[in-house]
Amino acid sequence: MPGRRRGARTGRGWDAAPPRSRPTKPRERAAEDHDNPPLWTPDEDAYTRAPGRPAERVTDPLSTGPAADPRSTEKDPAQVARDICLQQLAVRPRTRAELATVLRKRGIADSVAAEVLDRYDEVGLIDDAAFARAWVTSRHHGKGLARRALAGELRRRGVDGEVVGAALEEVDGDTEAATARALVERKLRAMPAGPPDAMFRRLVGMLARKGYPPGLAVGAVKDALAARDDEAGAFAGLVDPDAMPDLLGESDDPIR
Repeated sequence: MPGRRRGARTGRGWDAAPPRSRPTKPRERAAEDHDNPPLWTPDEDAYTRAPGRPAERVTDPLSTGPAADPRSTEKDPAQVARDICLQQLAVRPRTRAELATVLRKRGIADSVAAEVLDRYDEVGLIDDAAFARAWVTSRHHGKGLARRALAGELRRRGVDGEVVGAALEEVDGDTEAATARALVERKLRAMPAGPPDAMFRRLVGMLARKGYPPGLAVGAVKDALAARDDEAGAFAGLVDPDAMPDLLGESDDPIR
């Protein structure tokens, strides 16, 4: 009996040859593609696709014009401006003037910036009045800043004077005086014992930098020193605010 050639398959068992696959016809391949659509496309972030439907562009809800072709090398200036604003607002609330300054520095034309910011005003993404109210509440209760210091900060951020005045209405004279007394008492408790005049100068200077009027600052410090001990009280009784202009000078950049 002639021997079997070495390496030849017997057609049975483990060395059986794999079955030949039947070539797929073009019509069958099309049916398979339809039943199993791709799970991801390279431009998935810009398009959405449903089985059996063409891709649709996902547009910016604040966009007022036609969507730009994502494959284009030139970006729509309005869309660039909107992206910049959203990035800024994601960090913290901003005033309209702050956003306009950022857009100008990034090379956005004033006309484009005005159009985008007007739209953001309409939908409430920027609101200078709400910003001013929140700023006053946070900075007064958190840092103890007086009305004058708060007004200066808001004006530097481009908030209109009338809006600033309305926001400052919640900090009236009584509230401001109570805050000044609380600041002095807390600071005095943490100060080491020392000459009354040194403590007086330090405390009045603190209130002055936070924007408190001279008379209010001196009165709050005198009351706190008078309650501390007899020596401090005796010194406080001799204090004349008009004789110490250096202590009561106003600061253009209060402590924040």
